[in-house]
Amino acid sequence: MTISDGVREPHGATGQPSETGGVRGDGRVETGDADALKGAAAGRSGIHGWLDGVRSTRAGRLTLKIVIGAIGAVLVIGGLIMVPFPGPGWLVVFAGLAVLATEFHWAHRLLEFGKRTLSAWTGWLGRQGWTVKILVVLVAAITATAIVYYGLKLSLHIDLIVEAQKLLTR
Repeated sequence: MTISDGVREPHGATGQPSETGGVRGDGRVETGDADALKGAAAGRSGIHGWLDGVRSTRAGRLTLKIVIGAIGAVLVIGGLIMVPFPGPGWLVVFAGLAVLATEFHWAHRLLEFGKRTLSAWTGWLGRQGWTVKILVVLVAAITATAIVYYGLKLSLHIDLIVEAQKLLTR
């Protein structure tokens, strides 16, 4: 079977059916390889087989890319918003990249870069003495405290120092 202008044509005489689909009068295959891809997808089990089945059609591929892109973008953006606050911000960013990496090669490369960087950072920190480790924890705690304090003060107009003084003078 050869491809001409994006349309599959069978080898041999025109009008003959091929193994992947029916043939129109002009010799072009009607269904292309969708049926063959669906059959191959049925051989895989679980989520991978289901995803292969969805990807076997043009509309399925486009729909899957849009859905995966939307879910991954929400996770990455939400994680980036959470990064300065105490909690799982970076974990959510990596989860979003993992979701995006299922459909987008650039996200897979970015996820691998992030994993290498995190591994290098934890390896470096593991080789350091206790004083450096304690200093890193103190800097992280001070940064998180400052972010929470100023976040509450600027967004909700709650000054934690004033509130603490009020509680102590009661």
